[in-house]
Amino acid sequence: MSTNTLSDPLANVRELTLRGMVLGALITVVFTASNVYLGLKVGLTFASSIPAAVISMAVLKFASGSNILENNMVQTQASAAGTISSVIFVLPGLLMAGYWAGFPFWQTTLLCTAGGILGVIFTVPLRYAMVVKSDLPYPEGVAAAEILKVGSHSETAGSEGSGIREIVAGGLLAGLFGLLSNGLRVISDSASYWFKSGNAVFQLPMGYSLALLGAGYLVGLTGGIAILIGIAFAWGGAVPWFTATTPMPDGMDMTAFAMSLWKNKVRFIGAGTIGIAAIWTLITLLRPTIEGMKQSFRTLSGNAAASTARIEQDLSPQAMIFTTLGMMVLLGFSFYHFIDAATIPSGIAWLLVVACVLLTVIIGFLVAAACGYMAGLVGSSSSPISGIGIISIIIISLVLLLIGESGGLFADAANRQFLLALTLFCGTAVVSVASISNDNLQDLKTGYLLQATPWRQQVALIIGVVAGAIVVAPVLQLLYQAYGFPDAMPRAGMNPAQAMSAPQATLMTSITKGIFAHDLQWQYILSGVAIGVALIVVDVLLRKGSGGRKALPVLAVGMGIYLPPSINMPIIIGAFLAAFLRGRIRSRYGADSEKRVAAADRIGTLFAAGLIVGESLIGVILAFIIVVSVTNGGSEAPLALPLSNWGTTAAWLGLAFFIGGMLIFARRTLAAAKR
Repeated sequence: MSTNTLSDPLANVRELTLRGMVLGALITVVFTASNVYLGLKVGLTFASSIPAAVISMAVLKFASGSNILENNMVQTQASAAGTISSVIFVLPGLLMAGYWAGFPFWQTTLLCTAGGILGVIFTVPLRYAMVVKSDLPYPEGVAAAEILKVGSHSETAGSEGSGIREIVAGGLLAGLFGLLSNGLRVISDSASYWFKSGNAVFQLPMGYSLALLGAGYLVGLTGGIAILIGIAFAWGGAVPWFTATTPMPDGMDMTAFAMSLWKNKVRFIGAGTIGIAAIWTLITLLRPTIEGMKQSFRTLSGNAAASTARIEQDLSPQAMIFTTLGMMVLLGFSFYHFIDAATIPSGIAWLLVVACVLLTVIIGFLVAAACGYMAGLVGSSSSPISGIGIISIIIISLVLLLIGESGGLFADAANRQFLLALTLFCGTAVVSVASISNDNLQDLKTGYLLQATPWRQQVALIIGVVAGAIVVAPVLQLLYQAYGFPDAMPRAGMNPAQAMSAPQATLMTSITKGIFAHDLQWQYILSGVAIGVALIVVDVLLRKGSGGRKALPVLAVGMGIYLPPSINMPIIIGAFLAAFLRGRIRSRYGADSEKRVAAADRIGTLFAAGLIVGESLIGVILAFIIVVSVTNGGSEAPLALPLSNWGTTAAWLGLAFFIGGMLIFARRTLAAAKR
């Protein structure tokens, strides 16, 4: 036996295998489709590492020689599904702006691929500072490692089966809800009670989505409280104040009036809050970013001997340099193809190509550390990539505005529309970089705890990026044809109430239009910035006074302000449900409670993931059915039952199903604590 094997018992264990890559690609395809649907509908995506790890263990246990590191590679690859799909926070804006009529496959795929791979490369130099030497919790990375450890022991051979059962059970329950609400349309997925006090309009909102209930369970109590504060500000303060002080147009009811003020004023306050919170995150990350860069430069310059230990081997500096240059060329090709369709002088066209490549690379590199830090702090599911996207869109808009005005491009309305679309196209590339940066360090934390080989994980994630990027455009096209987006419906006469809300893409398109038209309502954005600064001060004081046990995530407050309240409410309920269940277990079992809480959390996390995947997949399947129906001259709601005067009944049935889903969730989670 070699000395290397004695010092490293996992040295000869197979990690990156063909069967693992195929399984990871299949999981990536399914979870990417789910995330695209969920993100367009509610503005949130979920991290797929944990359910992917459970699925991998359940499948590969039937293959000879499977091991914990091979399962880790599968979840690493599949985790790209939860992140590359974040491009839907920007990309649909190209249709809302009237520039695209669909999603070109190659343009979309190449852009997502180039940005995603750069996201992997940019976080490699940060691994030592932010994973090995950092005390960040990386909640999903640690949870995935623990699940893989449990599943690897022969004495717990039933654990992976139990995990699969939870994912399937949650998926079936949420899938049934999706079928009844969005397919048969016999139950409602939300309800609101509106009332006036004087001229002020108030809303008591409620949403019944089980997928969002699961998302709230993963977000946790601190994030749930922060979102609730955002809702209270928006719908208990800002909207009532604006409705009380703004004359209501003739012929408009109070609901439409309040929603228009929220959309055109209050959401920009939320954007400002999210923006300043993201900037503050970047500021707090300067030190670890500099440390990681120094470590990288020492390696590149050869001043430090490269570590020969397997668990410390990243991609080589040469591989990183050549990959970065290759992706810059691919970005240049994508931008050139996009810009070549416009009728502008060739000199300005090449200037725009170079500017967009540099903006993507520079902004992407700067936000990589911020995104990795946010994922380490609150998890990939709760990390608000959209906040980074908003900052990026503003910076790109201002740069392209300067180029466009100096080149006289804004004299032509078509060129103005083109520059708006180019801003969103470039912003999509930046979000690709940011989203994978958000995920990569989380995966590397899992690998670090399991003693995986870092460079192999980085290769696995690159494979996952490519697999996920291939799926994005077809699924986007399918959902667009079936449901449409705000201000971008594929056919006349479609019901706008059924459109995918795409909240971030709508907001970023509005911001870009406002900057180019010089009529962006900066006063509301700056008000949000001021609120964000005050909340940051509160957050710092809370953390300092409680020794880090209490916090007020400012980004989550911003999300509460600018996401629709019917989306936020089930997230909040899920967060409070998680806290209630943990408290119930601790009070019931006393000194023996922490181990039981951990067991219950594992089952709860898997069931929550199942809820998210199930409802999302049903949404994609229904979209396919709708597209087939419409293309053959049929209805846009082919499965809907012809029920009249059913609105109130549907709302009550939706509430009953939601409560029933909560009870099932609670019973399964509490039962895990008894084992």
